[in-house]
Amino acid sequence: MPYQHSVSLNVSKCRGCTHCLKHCPTEAIRIRGGHAVINAARCIDCGECIRVCPYNAKKASCDKLSDIPKDKWKIAVPAPALFGQFDNLDDIDYVLGGLLDYGFDDIFEVARSAEIVSDYTRRYMKKSGIAKPVISSACPVIERLISLRYPYLAGNLLPILPPMEIAAKEAKENAISKHPGMTEDDIATVFISPCPAKVSYVKNRSEGKRSNIDFVVSMSDIYFELLGVMKKKTQPVPVSRTGMIGLGWASSGGEATAVFNDKYLAADGIENVMRVLEEMDNGSFPELEFVELDACPGGCVGGVMTVANPFIAKARLQSLRRYLPVSQNWASDNDGTVPDEISVKEKIEYKPVSLGESMDKSIKMMSEMEKIRKRLPGIDCGSCGAPTCSAFASDVVRGDATIEECIVFMRKELESIRGEEKSAGGNNDGT
Repeated sequence: MPYQHSVSLNVSKCRGCTHCLKHCPTEAIRIRGGHAVINAARCIDCGECIRVCPYNAKKASCDKLSDIPKDKWKIAVPAPALFGQFDNLDDIDYVLGGLLDYGFDDIFEVARSAEIVSDYTRRYMKKSGIAKPVISSACPVIERLISLRYPYLAGNLLPILPPMEIAAKEAKENAISKHPGMTEDDIATVFISPCPAKVSYVKNRSEGKRSNIDFVVSMSDIYFELLGVMKKKTQPVPVSRTGMIGLGWASSGGEATAVFNDKYLAADGIENVMRVLEEMDNGSFPELEFVELDACPGGCVGGVMTVANPFIAKARLQSLRRYLPVSQNWASDNDGTVPDEISVKEKIEYKPVSLGESMDKSIKMMSEMEKIRKRLPGIDCGSCGAPTCSAFASDVVRGDATIEECIVFMRKELESIRGEEKSAGGNNDGT
């Protein structure tokens, strides 16, 4: 089954500018026929094109609140970044109460499961024989990026399901235990997401398993609905069962510090993430135990489906965390082994974008591509519709473009022809 993406293009809004072209980290975008075209095989759903598009031509496709069946037992599964979206908030129970007043029957915070994952991560890292540094598997963009470009790092990924998946699973189990006769078919878990990558994760659940998340709605959509509901509340009912660690996962460094190991690195923003992965892939990296990578600037608070400035959201979360206990959720008391129900058994599959259908053909095409690249100006102007001259050379080799589409190359060719004509004309005058 082909990979299902959550980032899409509205052709009618696209002006064919090169903003998305220049910012796509995997060079998945081209300008063809006056508008952007997304190569599905290269797209990692990071949302950078959505972030930089001045015409709002890119969008994240997710479920609408109206899509949720009213006859289901609706469980809200909010990501911790949601609590950083509201100004003058001194208690996250206002938000949780707002979700209940809006129409959800129950709530299960992703932050609760994040604390459990942090506990299991600490235990997992004490095991001998594991590949280090351990790379967080919470951000779907990172897994997708590793599957495309860095296969040797696949073994370093933390073999634990992301907190949102665990939260949805526990939410269903809790609902069934509280309501005899209720089945999974009677329940609708609704994840409130800060980014399109998590939408894609749900659509493409690994190992052929169906996700425990039934619907994914945008954080920006629910935000405006909650504003009206929360204004009517006077005093919230205590509902939250998360601590400082759980809320900390919303911003960059929160997961890494929860490992309680000073040999860690936390990087955010897709460009910084790719630099770190390149260094790790080359083996030129200091001794580290844990690496947290967040594709969005500032972490999940910087997702393109959020509302607030990520730095302001982070400051709000720091204020909210101040009076919380360190953690309210812990792993089961065992020997440190990650339970099967939340562990990932299989390594991610390497899915490179090859030039040719076979190794021999790819090598020949690479040789031809290098010859073409040397003829190009090397200024990466984007006028040809490709992000770089190297990317354009690969398009020419594949037959998706012709070298004449490079206007700088053609101008030099014309200047050369004119020079030859002038030279020939001068010689004729002199004879």
